[in-house]
Amino acid sequence: MKRLLLPLLLFTATFTYAQQFGGNPPSIKWKQVNTPVARVIFSQGMDSAALRVAETIQRMNRLIQPTIGYKQRQVSIVLQNQTTISNAYVGLAPFRSEFYLTAGQNSFDVGSLPWPEQLAIHEFRHVQQYNNFNVGLSHGLRVIFGEGGQALANALSVPDWFFEGDAVYNETLVSQQGRGRLPYFFNGYRSLWAAGKDYSWMKLRNGSYRDYTPNHYPLGYMMVAYGREQYGNDFWKGVTHDAAAFNTGFFPLQGAIKRHTGVEYANFRNAALNHFKKQFENDKSDKPDNKNQHFIADHEYPAYVNDSTLIYLKTTYKHIPQFIIKTGSREKVIAVQGITTDNFFSYYNGKIVYAAYRPDIRWGYRNYNELVVLDVNTGKEHRITRKTKYFSPAFSADGKIIVAVQVAPTGKSELHLLNAADGKLLAALPNTAGLFYTYPKFYGDGKLISAVRNSKGEMSLALVDIKSGATRYLLPFSFEPIAFPQVQGDRVYFTKTAGLNDRLFALEIANNRLFEVQKTPKNGSIGYYQSTLNQNKLAWTGFTAFGYQLNEVKRSDIHLIPINNSQAFSALPDMGISVLKNDSASNVSASVKPDSLPITNYSKLHGLFNFHSIFPSLNDPNYSLQLVGNNVLNTFQSQLTFTYNRDEGYKQIGYEAAYGAFFPYLLAGADYTFDRRGFYNGNSIYYNETAIHAGLQVPLDLSVGKYSTALSLSSSVYYSRNTFQEAFRSMFKDSYYTYLSNTISFRNQSQQAKQNINPHFAQSISVNYKTAIAGRDANQLLTTGTFYFPGLAVNHSFVVSGAYQHRGQNNGIGFSNDFPFSHGYTAENLDDMNKVAVSYHFPIAYPDAGVANLLYILRLRGNVFYEQTHATAYNFYTDGSEFKANFRSAGAALFFDTKWFNQGAVSFGVRYSRLLDNDIFGGSGRNRIEIVLPVSIF
Repeated sequence: MKRLLLPLLLFTATFTYAQQFGGNPPSIKWKQVNTPVARVIFSQGMDSAALRVAETIQRMNRLIQPTIGYKQRQVSIVLQNQTTISNAYVGLAPFRSEFYLTAGQNSFDVGSLPWPEQLAIHEFRHVQQYNNFNVGLSHGLRVIFGEGGQALANALSVPDWFFEGDAVYNETLVSQQGRGRLPYFFNGYRSLWAAGKDYSWMKLRNGSYRDYTPNHYPLGYMMVAYGREQYGNDFWKGVTHDAAAFNTGFFPLQGAIKRHTGVEYANFRNAALNHFKKQFENDKSDKPDNKNQHFIADHEYPAYVNDSTLIYLKTTYKHIPQFIIKTGSREKVIAVQGITTDNFFSYYNGKIVYAAYRPDIRWGYRNYNELVVLDVNTGKEHRITRKTKYFSPAFSADGKIIVAVQVAPTGKSELHLLNAADGKLLAALPNTAGLFYTYPKFYGDGKLISAVRNSKGEMSLALVDIKSGATRYLLPFSFEPIAFPQVQGDRVYFTKTAGLNDRLFALEIANNRLFEVQKTPKNGSIGYYQSTLNQNKLAWTGFTAFGYQLNEVKRSDIHLIPINNSQAFSALPDMGISVLKNDSASNVSASVKPDSLPITNYSKLHGLFNFHSIFPSLNDPNYSLQLVGNNVLNTFQSQLTFTYNRDEGYKQIGYEAAYGAFFPYLLAGADYTFDRRGFYNGNSIYYNETAIHAGLQVPLDLSVGKYSTALSLSSSVYYSRNTFQEAFRSMFKDSYYTYLSNTISFRNQSQQAKQNINPHFAQSISVNYKTAIAGRDANQLLTTGTFYFPGLAVNHSFVVSGAYQHRGQNNGIGFSNDFPFSHGYTAENLDDMNKVAVSYHFPIAYPDAGVANLLYILRLRGNVFYEQTHATAYNFYTDGSEFKANFRSAGAALFFDTKWFNQGAVSFGVRYSRLLDNDIFGGSGRNRIEIVLPVSIF
């Protein structure tokens, strides 16, 4: 981030999704189901999932349009089945959606509905939102800037809580489940209410580096559901239309709510929260002693070593996830957990096993969950599987076998038995019922118990015979989620939603007698999760305003209360939102029937040049306008660009294209630059440049274990023609030349905790070498490196960086200047430059304060720095002598990590540089004060 001369940017909205350029190998053959509403694009073998998505969208579309609007533009939905990540998005710039089809294990989190159906229900509501928010000023910005303009306007006018809350309401409306009916979904707010935390609206919206705050999903649902309950199902249609059109002033949605309700926005939101707070008023009984306590830690998946010793995973805002062994009150760190997609682990006799995330080295949409065994005594890890998609591993009673859930690219779920020593596959159990397995556990030597989902999304506990694969269901199927089974003797303990709570149950397997576990101290926590037992004790985690906290009780003190199925199973609660049942779209997903929709081939060349947006870019010294295009498969990127360079004063127009479906990437482009500036004999010279280039790039993701690592190799050949401007044509001849530009970049970093300003360990190194191969003699080498280390305190960071640039004497090519000059000086492109810099970064305060729903300050942080650049220029003076000088500066910076309009994250700062040498190429004086601003508007 370099200096900007003017505070041009007061708000930054970024629209970054989990897109991976060129993320699929070319061997994949794409198919499509093409309907007027959605084009569902999928790889061979995913026909049933694609049809389920298309049929669900087609069935519910007309029924839910009246509550958002009738504008309709077809969206392309790409089904990604090579990943272990459970997610999806709909985005503008370009208008497309991606579904990541591997379902998660925790059914409390997003429910247990079939994953493709769940994504279709939720994400298609976003499609309808974007289609109908293209109005008024939002439409005007779209006309000027394309889809990116609408995306910016929509983000400024309609808050993220509405986007997600409305989509969660849609889940809850059109199905028998949906997060709006799941107690787990409200745990964040329940914990704050139970703890007496009365955070301001701005803190709830913007978060905190010190205190836990729920994300915008539950907040949005409560606001949306309350609005529909009180003002009718079409209430939000009018509100969001006025907001997206900017019809109601500076805070569009707030003004629109007042217009349509006659109620002040603050009163509306308080009433919405109070409606749901009343649903959970019984949570108030256990308030903690310290109302002002900040976030402590998440303690997850406890496991007994013995009566006095527990192992669990601990995550704080200062530290990344660590395996902890606790004896009495003493905690000891075993090891840092590797990068994972969830925190589940299993323990047995000094060994921990968990599924570690690992990306494919080349294809971004392909990644794996590989099993890792950790020795508790030594802290050493052993990776026992490669290129697998395993979840929720668990040891057998003797520790020799591991059972894990394998999720195939087709979405099929299987139970795999593996050798715990080397990961060798011993057996894959048949799954003829099409179940989705979660959290399997061994029951004796010959059976497994797993929480399972059926094809409707209902859940039960299944007892699976290892030899025959025969399955017996221990509980009736229902839409109440079940998770975290734990076997102790002939009983299995598990957590199941029942009414307004996630409660702990025990089932005697031999006779199917069901009990609820009672007389357990809650200690101010919500829910019973991740239970563990030994002969004498029971432990579990409960959610609090200070993180997941451990609870422990003697088994002799608990009561097992017998209950029958009618007491244990019932319909999920509506949380006081009666309109969920009074809508023509209520539970419409249950009526989705297989349809004979045609399946055809989808061409990889379809819509290659899909220009969608004009993006301004402020990346000092370059200021650009970019007309950007991406195809739906995200294998082809292209952009037309106009750039102004502040250092040299040149202007450039260009076209760039990259094709990422091959290995390596194919790169090509052309640029015309006018008013390039160079120095000769102490004077400026000006010329114009035409360039055509083509090249290759090899991006490699080498991440494994606890570090994210990337290596990129690229090589491009440039043909360039320099035409000197009229005043210099008598001194220099026009020239033509060809040169190679070769780049190696390497990045490696450890995981980073929430409060860490920088990773504790990270390295970023780049080497670029340009050399002429025809027409001229010229070369330029630029190397840069930045190295991050821990500071004196846990959130402090010590950074060392360096750079070296050399260009040949009497270079016939004026290569561009990308050297990071010392702060405060006017930069010039000289023949030899080297730089060393050190900086120390530290937090100052966490204000958690804002003003007028406009600006919210999360953190103040500072840094002090020293930088030294030594530069040499040959034939600099008119007599041919060389120039040498040092450019040293020292100073400090104050940065503000903020949110604007309760949504857009912006970090900006003020930097003071004291020049220790003369600013030879710039102004007078030794003091420089600069405003450091973000560099991207879109």
